[in-house]
Amino acid sequence: DLCVTSGHLNVTRRLLIASAFRYSAAKETESKSLPVHFRANDTFLKRHIGPDEAEMSEMLKLLNVKSLDELIDETVPESIRKREAIGGIHYDTQSESGMMRRLRDISKQNKVYKSFIGMGYHDTILPSVIRRNLLENPGWYTAYTPYQAEISQGRLESLLNFQTLVTELTGMEVANASLLDEATAAAEAMAMVFRATGGNSSKSAFFVSDRVHPQTIEVMRTRAAPIGMTVIVGDHHDFNFKKQNLCGALVQYPDTYGTIEDFRGVADDLHSTGAQLVVAADPLALTVLTPPAQFGADVAVGSMQKFGVPMGFGGPHAAYFATKKENMRRMPGRIIGQSIDARGEKCLRMALQTREQHIRKDKATSNICTAQALLANISAMYAIYHGPEGLKAIARRTHAMGQAFNQGLTALGYRVTNAECFFDTLMVDTTPVSADVLLEAVRARDMNVRSIGPQCVGVAFDETTTAGDVEKLLDAFAAARAAKAPTLDLSTCTGELPTKYARTTPLMTQAIFNLIQTETEMMRYLKFLENKDLALNTSMISLGSCTMKLNPASTLQPMLWPEFANMHPFAPQEQTRGYRSLIFELSNYLASITDFDAVSLQPNSGATGEYAGLMVIRHYLESIGESHRDICIIPKSAHGTNPASAAMAGFRIKAVDSDKHGNVDLT
Repeated sequence: DLCVTSGHLNVTRRLLIASAFRYSAAKETESKSLPVHFRANDTFLKRHIGPDEAEMSEMLKLLNVKSLDELIDETVPESIRKREAIGGIHYDTQSESGMMRRLRDISKQNKVYKSFIGMGYHDTILPSVIRRNLLENPGWYTAYTPYQAEISQGRLESLLNFQTLVTELTGMEVANASLLDEATAAAEAMAMVFRATGGNSSKSAFFVSDRVHPQTIEVMRTRAAPIGMTVIVGDHHDFNFKKQNLCGALVQYPDTYGTIEDFRGVADDLHSTGAQLVVAADPLALTVLTPPAQFGADVAVGSMQKFGVPMGFGGPHAAYFATKKENMRRMPGRIIGQSIDARGEKCLRMALQTREQHIRKDKATSNICTAQALLANISAMYAIYHGPEGLKAIARRTHAMGQAFNQGLTALGYRVTNAECFFDTLMVDTTPVSADVLLEAVRARDMNVRSIGPQCVGVAFDETTTAGDVEKLLDAFAAARAAKAPTLDLSTCTGELPTKYARTTPLMTQAIFNLIQTETEMMRYLKFLENKDLALNTSMISLGSCTMKLNPASTLQPMLWPEFANMHPFAPQEQTRGYRSLIFELSNYLASITDFDAVSLQPNSGATGEYAGLMVIRHYLESIGESHRDICIIPKSAHGTNPASAAMAGFRIKAVDSDKHGNVDLT
């Protein structure tokens, strides 16, 4: 999807991996003029391309060819051979240690300020035991998609924990095993609601509150048009839901400016016309706020980033998607369910797969063919490790930081417009000071806040915020008014939410969320689950797929360096030069390899890449007055995401056969 969120979601990991093969500065290049014993030994070619010369010779002999060049000549038709050198690509293999030095230099171009921007992205603390034993453990990050349940019981159990966590937080009846990000999850919810309410033009309008995160609004607009929907963005306070023929509506809880609101009235009005309410909700807030299902929501979506996953300049992060049972068979994404194995014992498997693209193709509920499984597992383990009381304590501490800041602002004469109903984000009227002056004062102290308007800023707190951070912020706000920072009375900041918004229902009472809260217990649980699965640290997995890859450990390591991990996607450009340098260079490399004029790094999965490409084609045809050309030819042998993506992009699908040589039959 064409938005900043999707633009950055996978960029951290993808760019760090690509950097292993980037053109290095001359001081890092292994010159062939150097004697062999002066060259680096830890080269990527040596470490990560398996066969050595003897093994390659043996394989070539078996194939009855003399060289790799001869093998390629016999395999790849001359009509599609690319024989000229690829511009800008460094052909000499590089050392891992050299790449790490180069990445260190690049990372220093990023300036990581303490972020109070919010907008769905917050600093968080990834527990060391989860980082060490899950995120950095090849037993977890190299395992194959769990189509084969027999070798996937560990991850399936963890994903079932994730689904259980989501239903507990939201109060919904069912949840899937994660989606790609909050914005696309909201768009998936819109499409599902459209189908659930008839899927016809008489009820194709969908309302989006203007207090939803702006990146989500943009994705909703992109997704709506190709499937015949109209998005109406407006103020939900004065919108007449009963008089509009809507299929549904989306609201944010708390909203993008931090305000908490009871949406019972909106839900009732929508339900009276047969429409459904989608709520994009902060999962940490839901530990202490009324769950969406309780005030009438039909669908709840959101990002689990706050549950231990670094910001990473926007991602990747696991989204959640939960709904009522009546929508279950229309729901996108994977669902993990319990079954009975051949011996009559309980086991886990992917359930209701007939909804999915690999079976239903263009009739699928979505083109989503995967989930953010690794990140969903991190968030599930984060919740297990802290338990319900620990999560509530984090939420209350975060709110208490906001209370302390509000106290200081009041003493300085600032007005907080949502002081009576916020969770972690305050909307501050800076009058008579301009927002620009205030931003300058804050940035002078290596901090960022959100600019909302000429005299309005947003300030968001999180689990990493300290009392010292609050005092430093207040010092900046005081300096903007040429005043002295006030002394705070922290004893009055209890972290308690207003009673009318507070959660009253039990949370996470299942044993799994209340038994594993020491490092040793968590380490053992992670190992217990890992041992049930097959991954590349155990065996080669003889399956070919876009999900089959082994990221070198040396390219995963920089992913968690603070300069990469702790960067907010909406940080000022002068603070993100390292990231932008990587984006620019990788784009140029890919353009050179593919012979295209430009490359977008926005799609955050193969499925969204297909969708983005098809949308480009759609808009091109519209731009030349040929929008009537809406048939997309797809071989029957193609991956199921192909027809599913084409359908989402508004094309009619013509399935064709392929001949025995793999050529597409256009007769």
